[in-house]
Amino acid sequence: MGKENTSDPSEEVPDLILPDHDYRALHIAEPRKLHRGLDRIVHSSVGRCRGRSGVLRLMREEAIQIAESSLKYRHRADGKLRDLLADIRTCFRRRKRGYEDRIHEALALLTEVAERRLGLRPYSVQILGALALYRGYLAEMATGEGKSLTACLPAVLAGWTGRPCHIITANDYLAGRDAGSMDPFYSFCGISTGWVSSMMGADERRNNYKKGVVYTTSSEILADFLRDRLRLGGCDSPSRRLIRQMIQPCGSDAGGHVMRGIDTAIVDEADSVLIDEAVTPLIIARPQQNETMTEACRRAMDMTASLESRTDYCVEAKYREITLTDDGRRKVKALCESLPGLWRGGSRREELIVQALTARELYHRDKQYVIQEGRVVIVDEFTGRMMPSRTWQHGLHQAVEAREGLEMTSPSETLGRMSFQRFFRVFRKLSGMTGTARESAAEFWHIYGLPVLTIPTNRPCIRRDLPDRVFCRQDRKQHAIVEDVLSIHETGRPVLVGTRSVRASEELASMLQDRGIPCSLLNAVTHREEAAIVAAAGRQGAVTIATNMAGRGTDIKLGRGVAILGGLHVIAMERHESGRIDRQLFGRCARQGDPGSVQAYISVDDELFQRFVPAPLRRVLAAAVDRGSPGTQRIAQFCLSLAQRSAQRLAYRQRRGVLEMDTWLADALSFTGSGIER
Repeated sequence: MGKENTSDPSEEVPDLILPDHDYRALHIAEPRKLHRGLDRIVHSSVGRCRGRSGVLRLMREEAIQIAESSLKYRHRADGKLRDLLADIRTCFRRRKRGYEDRIHEALALLTEVAERRLGLRPYSVQILGALALYRGYLAEMATGEGKSLTACLPAVLAGWTGRPCHIITANDYLAGRDAGSMDPFYSFCGISTGWVSSMMGADERRNNYKKGVVYTTSSEILADFLRDRLRLGGCDSPSRRLIRQMIQPCGSDAGGHVMRGIDTAIVDEADSVLIDEAVTPLIIARPQQNETMTEACRRAMDMTASLESRTDYCVEAKYREITLTDDGRRKVKALCESLPGLWRGGSRREELIVQALTARELYHRDKQYVIQEGRVVIVDEFTGRMMPSRTWQHGLHQAVEAREGLEMTSPSETLGRMSFQRFFRVFRKLSGMTGTARESAAEFWHIYGLPVLTIPTNRPCIRRDLPDRVFCRQDRKQHAIVEDVLSIHETGRPVLVGTRSVRASEELASMLQDRGIPCSLLNAVTHREEAAIVAAAGRQGAVTIATNMAGRGTDIKLGRGVAILGGLHVIAMERHESGRIDRQLFGRCARQGDPGSVQAYISVDDELFQRFVPAPLRRVLAAAVDRGSPGTQRIAQFCLSLAQRSAQRLAYRQRRGVLEMDTWLADALSFTGSGIER
């Protein structure tokens, strides 16, 4: 991608297999063992030491010096700047002794180039963020502080080495947008840029992966990594490939893999990629015809109609699990007599019925999934985005299809799997940035070896955080939100309402429209209009309702005259399991010193409270809300803190379980020479 390409031809990988090319394309570092016991305590101390305030202070002084020294290049001609950049690039490419000492000079030059080619001159805090990324930190940068430009500076330094550099973004739209908008900057520096999306074929992917800096998503790069290993079969190591080429030179598979290797990764929205998405591994699968299973899933869904909650089965809302009672097991045994032979076995029939009950009780349309063109499409609960290429495992997807009365798809056969935790730990150089990292700093360091460094804002944040409003029931909360949106809308201030599901967003939009308030709706169904909706969300009088995506990765800029009115007002319709996601939503306003305000609305029957707050405590809170007791706010905050801590502990245990399973599989299959399950 890109109109101007001044990159060195040696960056492009030739079709001929050479030992050095193959080694770089296929070699991966073995992830280090996770620290345990006393080692973990010492290791945690090292992480805290690396992220201490003294490190930040020294690095900030460096950034200020770089920003000041960049001014001396303002009157240099473009040709002179290119010559200076080419000289430094040669040092990086050849790794001449002392090349690391030229980092300050390089960043000063890149600062000047950014202003000339992009019209954006990096602030000292952005240069500070670039230094942190180059040195392997996770930089916590507030929303609107220019993370896209910040990532470009260390990406150029990585690209100059000739090794692959990948910038991991939140979605395909951001990958394409950033690769295109930043291409003039990269081209001037002698680096080619590409991007990989879910819609690209193998040849297009291969051509883009040859570029110096590649923008893509975590799912795409991991899927391509796994597919490459599967294509190469038992010859997925450089030594095996070289031996095979020597034995069978005419049969060598020179074009078998699409990637040119992995070396450096800069992860944008790192909390979403490295924490939230890490709950489940990425699995490469293919459909496998199994009419017996699909028919059994359909009949099992019909059978669940005769089972009663609490009598035949119990719903564990906290863990999202279904367990059969003794009466339920006896009833299931009788019901399943008509199933095919395989499914009449004790464990098989119970697994089948439990999956059907799980689909009926815990998976809801317009929340966990949507229906599009007669297909069940999964919705990511953390981002609100659709994931059309993913399916649930172990018959759950077929059970949901049976519940909706849709044509059932064939179950999938697993070809390869790998967790995101393990994958990102095989990069030689990993760094990241996000607006919300403090809550998970210990996990970032323990799992990925990423110390967290909080980058100060360029201008002071003047956002007003209003106290949460607490209600007994959802309907009262919804009506209160509508009334507040109406009153704020009358002042001309724009309003952004964040919801947790497609259904909640559509219900609120309908209520607002009934009151004569026009609003824009951004959810998994309307994702194609995301850029246009987000661009208009800061205009005077705008009312925008959005699921968790909320235009993540894009800025909501205030329209003319909005700052005088008080800026954007953000409403959280419900709190999330993680305080990080709440802070991401709140960070949509008051960027770069702009005014703004936020407020959350919670009710006792919110999903978060129902799952993670004990029933007696919920009753105490409900009674306090009814009476209007003075201590209601304090009780609500205690319940919220308790619920979020419990939810995060559970999520961490799930992520740890995924990583441990992945590590066990890698150890168990180590004799195959592959780090993936097949």
